[in-house]
Amino acid sequence: MKPDQLYKSLLSYCQTHANPELVKKYSRYFKEGVYDAWGLSQALMDAKKAELKQSGEITVDLVFEIAPLLMKSGKYEETSFALILITIMKDKLVKSDFGRLESWFKTGIANWAHADYFGMFFLPEIMKQGLIDKDDFTGWIISPYKFQRRCVPVTFIKLLKTGISFQELFTFLEPLMSDPAREVHQGMGWFLREAWKVKPEETEAFLLKWKDIAPRLIFQYACEKMTKEQKLLYRKAK
Repeated sequence: MKPDQLYKSLLSYCQTHANPELVKKYSRYFKEGVYDAWGLSQALMDAKKAELKQSGEITVDLVFEIAPLLMKSGKYEETSFALILITIMKDKLVKSDFGRLESWFKTGIANWAHADYFGMFFLPEIMKQGLIDKDDFTGWIISPYKFQRRCVPVTFIKLLKTGISFQELFTFLEPLMSDPAREVHQGMGWFLREAWKVKPEETEAFLLKWKDIAPRLIFQYACEKMTKEQKLLYRKAK
């Protein structure tokens, strides 16, 4: 199958099943209500994913060729299909493909939902395969794209129960504690909240180190499951 053929097929699927009511419903989850989408239900997305997976026509090269076509419009579902396709082909990827994925943050991964799908369902899987490891994300920490930076702590949530040193993870992620982007603050706070559930003492020591320096939103997320008394320990000193 050629990229333009698959693109036209997916575009037609989106147009046929467009639902303005769903667009309106989900807009509230996005900043300033900006949700450029067709309005496909999750059931429709899952059905198409199953169809694509069973077709036997998807290749790694096809995914990288169609991705720019899917991402150019900015429509939510079209970019989602690019992420679905690369997830389908995760077992066929080679090390160099990881570098090719970085361009997707420039062209299409531009909201928290797509970044978190990448960080929760795709990147941890290729780490588990041994295709990449923690150090391969070194460049992502300093990426000019905030959602690429957010992907790192979100991805590392899946490492928290693998026996890896928490101090090693904290040191690696530490530059993001002073990141300027709200979306990165949310990702770091989420990671630290999950880390606290697994190893509270180590996580608390790290939080205390940063409580007077890091953005408060990180602590809002990180301390969410703590008691009222515990939260007081991480208030910024006046």
